[in-house]
This record gives sequence, C-alpha cells and structure tokens, in this order.
Amino acid sequence: MLPDFLRFWGANPAFENQWPWLLGIFLAAYLLGSVPFGMVIARIMGLGNLREIGSGNIGATNVLRTGSKKAALATLVLDAGKGAVAVLLARALFGEDAAQVAALGAFLGHLFPVYLKFKGGKGVAVFLGIMLALNFWAGLTACLTWLATALVFRFSSLSALVSAASTPIWLYLSGMPAAVWLGVVLALLVWIRHHANIARLINGKEPKIGKK
Repeated sequence: MLPDFLRFWGANPAFENQWPWLLGIFLAAYLLGSVPFGMVIARIMGLGNLREIGSGNIGATNVLRTGSKKAALATLVLDAGKGAVAVLLARALFGEDAAQVAALGAFLGHLFPVYLKFKGGKGVAVFLGIMLALNFWAGLTACLTWLATALVFRFSSLSALVSAASTPIWLYLSGMPAAVWLGVVLALLVWIRHHANIARLINGKEPKIGKK
C-alpha cells in the first residue's frame, strides 16, 4: 500500500502491460528520441557542424545561431514532434502506461543519444512536445508559460526552467495526476541540463533572446 500523500499526487498509475513490452517500448522511443534532427537539418542545408557553432548544442536555439530561421523552425518542430509521436503511438498501441514509458524513453534519447555518443541537447522542445501529447491542455499551458516568461524577461533558458518547473502543476490541474511524477522527473532533467545557464543567470552573464 502507498502512503495517502503519494496516492493524492498520482504516484500509482495503472500498469496494464508486462515489463518486457514496456522495456521494448522504452527502447524504441529512446532510439526515436536519439535522432539529432538539428544536426541532420544543418548538414542537409549546408549550415555546418552544429558542434562547432555557438554553444555546440543540437537544439533549435543553436541552429538559429547559424542564421537560418527556417532550419531552426524545422528543428523545433521535428524535435517536439519526435517526443509527441513516441507518446501518441505508444498510447494508441499499448495504452497509457506505455505512453508514459515512451515519454521518458524519447526524452532520455534526446538528452543522451546513442548516435552522438550520448552527448545530446537540453530537451526543451522535446519536453514540450511530450507534454502536448500527454495532455494537450497541460502542454499548451506549459508553452504559454514559456512564452510569457520569455516576453517578460527575455531569457530563453529562464523560460525553459519556469515552464518545466510549472508543468507538473498543469498536469495535475488538467486532470492527469498519474503523470505528475513523470512531469517532475522530466522537469528535473531539464534543470540539470541547464546547470550552466543557471550559473550564468545567477552571475548576470546569460545572453538575452536576440542578443548576438
């Protein structure tokens, strides 16, 4: 039996699939999440090696530093899309427990991609794509939280941190308490991946959006 406070926060999701199936779903989602769309698009469009540009990150923000807004937008959509597709396919084929397992797998795949020797991105676009697929209203609120924070403070990293931290609350308020702990885990991973940005924010050295 779980303590009452854990039940209240949705820590007891129903597992409908056996663990071998869930493991297979996790691995499939991980491989999908590992696809480095930013690097693929940059290479196709002749923008160079992202590892040698800006922060060296594989996400849309660093793709934008190449000067191509189209490439950055495509990276944003595809990164968010791979997270959403993993969740939606798993849910359609196997159910809600599989959807949450796929969400974790796809997110870890982007952060630690096997194709790039486990050196991946920070996961913001994938995170938002996953949340939109898990619960559209929670995901939409997370996106609006990112936008509102960006408009007020003009820091992309701060927007990601605030959005990620608030998402477990949006999941609960949107009627999906069983996903709250997944939201907490993913949010913690986003914060961990932004440790350097957090240090720069504290020291006043983090560049604002649009600043070269």
